Amino acid sequence: MAKISVTEAGPGTFVVVVEAQSTTQHRVDVEADYAERIAPGVEAAELVRRSFEFLLEREPNTSILAQFELPVIGRYFPEYERVIGE
Repeated sequence: MAKISVTEAGPGTFVVVVEAQSTTQHRVDVEADYAERIAPGVEAAELVRRSFEFLLEREPNTSILAQFELPVIGRYFPEYERVIGE
């Protein structure tokens, strides 16, 4: 199982380090209104962590983009918003 570390780098920006077979680092931007819409009441850092768990169930950490805005996940995985809100 991969270890996921999420650190806030500024308002709405997070640095995620995934330690798996290879260690990767990612920069993720999250707009507050988007986070509240898909996961009401969940802190943005926790939403990012859950989003990486979602991604890692579907692809290796080395395939995850190095920098992206959270809504981009839905372009690759249409079920993202439904699943992450559960």
